[in-house]
Amino acid sequence: MELVITIVLVVVLLTCASTSVSSVDRLLVNMTVVRGAAATEAYCLDGSLPAYHIDRGFGAGEHNWLLQFEGGGWCNDIETCAERAHSRRGSTRLMNKLESFSGILSNNASHNPDFYNWNRVKLRYCDGGSFAGDSKFDNGTLVLYFRGQRIWEAIIKDLLPKGLSKANKALLSGCSAGGLASYLHCTRFISYLPNTTVVKCLGDAGFFMDSPDITMNHTQRTFFQHLVTLQGIERNLDKNCTSSISDPKQCIFPQYLLKYITPPVFILNSAYDVYQFHHILVPPSADPHGHWNRCKVNPHACLPDQMDLLQGFRVQMLQAVRAFMFNSTRGGVFINSCFAHCQSESQDTWFASDSPKVYNETIAESIGDWYFGRNVSKKIDRPYPYDTTCHNIIGPGSTNYDLEPVYSYT
Repeated sequence: MELVITIVLVVVLLTCASTSVSSVDRLLVNMTVVRGAAATEAYCLDGSLPAYHIDRGFGAGEHNWLLQFEGGGWCNDIETCAERAHSRRGSTRLMNKLESFSGILSNNASHNPDFYNWNRVKLRYCDGGSFAGDSKFDNGTLVLYFRGQRIWEAIIKDLLPKGLSKANKALLSGCSAGGLASYLHCTRFISYLPNTTVVKCLGDAGFFMDSPDITMNHTQRTFFQHLVTLQGIERNLDKNCTSSISDPKQCIFPQYLLKYITPPVFILNSAYDVYQFHHILVPPSADPHGHWNRCKVNPHACLPDQMDLLQGFRVQMLQAVRAFMFNSTRGGVFINSCFAHCQSESQDTWFASDSPKVYNETIAESIGDWYFGRNVSKKIDRPYPYDTTCHNIIGPGSTNYDLEPVYSYT
C-alpha cells in the first residue's frame, strides 16, 4: 500500500513539475491599445480601439522588427459583419488581453533561432477585411467601421517612436487572412522605414487561390468581390496591379498581386491548405448533400475522383507560383503537402524535432536561410501522400501521384 501511494505521489509531483515548466516556457504578452487611433477614426468593427502585443527585442536583435498580422477570416456583408462586431474578431473589448507568443514569435533561441531576440509584434485583427478596408456603414441604428487600412497605419504610427523608425531589419508576416494582409501591405511597408532597413515579407497560408470550385463556380472570387466592395478595399489595392487587370478587385488575390510586390517575399503554404480545400475547392454551397464530408474529415477516405480534384487544385497553385518560383531572384517558397493551415505560429510546425520538412529542412530553417541570405530557398514538395513529416499524416492514396519530381532550389 505504501509503495502504491509513493508511486502515485511521484507521478503527481512529476506532472506538476511538467506543468510548471510548460507554464514557465509559455510567453504571454500584454495587449497595448492604440489610444491615438481615435484621432483618425481607426476603429474596429464595433468602434473599439485597435491593439497589438509587443515583446521587445534584446541583444543583437534590439533594432530588428517582426510584425505579424493576426488571421481570422473575413466578413463580406452587413449581417456577418454585425455578428463579428460582437465577437473577439470584431472588438478588442472582447479579446484576451494576454496573447501567447510561440513559433516565429517565440523568444526562445532553441524554438526560434533566427528571430527570437527581435522586437516581435502581433497586430490584433478586428476589421474583418485583412487590414485593408476604409469605409463605414451607418443606417441610424447600426454602425460598423471598416477601417483596416487606418488600423494598420495607426499601429505603425504608434510603433515608430518605440524603435521601428530606426529598424535595421524588418519582416512583415501574417497567417491566413493576416497572411493575405502581409501580401497586400508589403510594398507600402517600405515607405514607413529608413532607406537602409532590410525589408522582407512572409505570407503564411495567405496565398488564397482564384480557382473554381467543384461545380465550376468561382465562389471565392465572388466572396472577395463583395468583401472589396463592402469594405472599400479597392482604393487601397496596389495601383500597378489594378491598372493592369480588367477587374481591379482581383488584385486582392496574391496570384495577381505577386509580381507587383517590390520587397522580397516568401510564400509559405500547404498545397492542400485545409481552409482552401473546405471553402474554395469544396465550399458548402457546392456540396449541399455532403458527398465530400468524409473526405474533408479524413482525406484517406477520399474517393479516387475526389483525390483527383484535390491533386488538380494543387497543380493550379503550383501554376500560380511557377513564374515566381523560377524567375524571382530574391523570393522564397516553401509549399509542402500537409493538410494544414498556418504553420509559422505553432511551435510544432515552425521548429521542433518532428516539424514538417522538405528536403530535410524545417520551415524555420528555410525562412531563416532566405531572410539572411544563407541560401536561396525554394522548395515544393511532391504531392500527397509523399510527405511523411506532416503532423496530420493519413494513409496512402489510391493513385500513384508520388512520381512527380520535387522542385528545390537551395
